[in-house]
Amino acid sequence: MEAFILQHEPIIRLAFFLGIFGAVAIGEIILPRRQLTQSKKHRWFANVGIVIIDALVLRLLFPAAAVGSALLASERGWGFFNNANVPYWIAVASSVVFLDFVIYLQHVMFHAVPVFWRLHMMHHADLDFDVTTGTRFHPIEIVLSMVIKISMVTLIGAPALAVIIFEVLLNGTAMFNHSNISVPLGLDKILRLFVVTPDMHRVHHSVFPTETNSNYGFNLPWWDRLMGTYKPQPRLGHIDMTIGLNQFRDPSRLTLLGILWLPFGGKPGNYPINSRGGSGE
Repeated sequence: MEAFILQHEPIIRLAFFLGIFGAVAIGEIILPRRQLTQSKKHRWFANVGIVIIDALVLRLLFPAAAVGSALLASERGWGFFNNANVPYWIAVASSVVFLDFVIYLQHVMFHAVPVFWRLHMMHHADLDFDVTTGTRFHPIEIVLSMVIKISMVTLIGAPALAVIIFEVLLNGTAMFNHSNISVPLGLDKILRLFVVTPDMHRVHHSVFPTETNSNYGFNLPWWDRLMGTYKPQPRLGHIDMTIGLNQFRDPSRLTLLGILWLPFGGKPGNYPINSRGGSGE
C-alpha cells in the first residue's frame, strides 16, 4: 500500500484537493453559515490565483518537497524514528501528531513576530470566510513553512507515508475549517473534540485582536486547549462578527496583485501578539 501511495502521490494529492474543495464549495451553497459580503468572483480569482502561484513556487524551489526529505532521511538514517526500534504504525501516527503540533507553533510564531505577521496578514485580510480562505497564504510564508516542515521531518525521521497523510489531512481540514458551511451546534460540539470546525476557526478571523490571537489549530483542536489559546465563540456571534483586519477594509486593494504586495505596503495594525494592542480590543 505504501509503495502504491508513493508511486501515485501527485494524483492522490490532487484527487483529495479537488474532491474536498468541490464538496465543501457545494456545502457552502446548500448550507451557508453566513451571508457573504464581497463579490465571490473577485475574491475567488485572487484566492485561487494565490494557490496556483504557491504551487508553482514550491515546485520550483522544492521539487522533492517534504516527502523527498523523508525518503532521503530514511535512506541515510537521519532522525529519531530512523534510529528507534518502534513499530512502523507508531512512527507514522506519532509523526502526524507531532507535525500538527509544529504547525500550531508555527502559526503562533507568525502572529508573534511582526515581520512574519506581515506575511501572514494576507491570509487574515480576506473580508469573507469560505473554502478559498483556507488556501490563501503568501508565497513567502509558504516557502518558510516548507523549510520548517522539511527540518522537522528530517529531525524526527518521519516516514514518507506519515508526511503524505499529514499534508493531505492538513490541506483538507484547512478547507473544511475555513468553510462557510453551517454545522449544527450539537454536531459542532462533538466534532471540535477531534478536529477544528468552521465555527471554532472562524473566531480566529475576527477583527478583534484578542480573537484573532486565539484558536490557532488547523487540524487537531487539542493544542489550543492545552496551550491556553482556545476561545469557544466570538463575542458578537458568528452572524454579526466582522471578518478580516481593521486596517484592510477596502476591497479594491485586495486584488491578486494587491494581496501579494500587502506584506510590503500594508500596515500590521495592532495584531502581533507582542505589540501594544495585540492582546487588546
